Amino acid sequence: MVYKEGLIDNVTISSVKDLRESENIEVRNSDIDSREFGWKCQGIKVLDSKINSEYIFLDSKDIKILNLDFTGKYSFQYTENVVIENSNLDTKDAFWHSKNALVKNSVIKGEYLGWFSDGLTLINCKIIGTQPLCYCKNLKLVDCEMVDADLAFEYSDVVAMIKGSVDSIKNPRSGKITVEKVSEIIKEDSIMEDNCVIEVLDK
Repeated sequence: MVYKEGLIDNVTISSVKDLRESENIEVRNSDIDSREFGWKCQGIKVLDSKINSEYIFLDSKDIKILNLDFTGKYSFQYTENVVIENSNLDTKDAFWHSKNALVKNSVIKGEYLGWFSDGLTLINCKIIGTQPLCYCKNLKLVDCEMVDADLAFEYSDVVAMIKGSVDSIKNPRSGKITVEKVSEIIKEDSIMEDNCVIEVLDK
C-alpha cells in the first residue's frame, strides 16, 4: 500500500507488503507481521510497536523509532537518517550500507551488524553477535557493551568506548578503540594500511 499521510494506531497487520513508497506515516501501538515492510519510504515514525519483517525500511529515509520490539533479517539496509531509541532488535545483517543512523539505549542481537555503514552511532547499546561493525566509515560507539562479539571492527574507521569485554578485535583501519578487556587483538594479513589505536584499560 502507498500512503502520503496517515496514522496506524492499535492495529494488527499480517501481509507480505505494506507501506511501499509512503511518506509521513506514524505507527503506534501496533503488531505487524509483514515480510516487506516500509520499503522506499520517507518520514516514518514508529512508537510502542512490535514488528516482524525482512528488509524492513529498505532504502528509506528520515525514520524515527521509539520502543520497538523487532524480529527479522536484513533490517535498515540502505537507510538514511534513522534514529532508534529504547528498542530491541533481534536481527542479522542490520544497517548494511546505512547512512547517518543513531541507535540509543537499545539491544541489537544478530551477526554482521552494520557492515559498510557510514555515520552509524551507537550510544549505551548492548551488541550481541559475531563479526560486528566491519568495513564502516565514521563509526562511533559510546558506552556500549559487546557480547559474543568476535572479529569486530575489521577495516573500520571507528571511535569507540566499550564497557566490559570483547572476544576479539581484528584489523580496525583508523581511529581509537577504548575497551575494558579484550581476549584477542588480531593484527595480521591486512589488505590495507591500518593504524587504529586500541587502548585496553584492564590489562
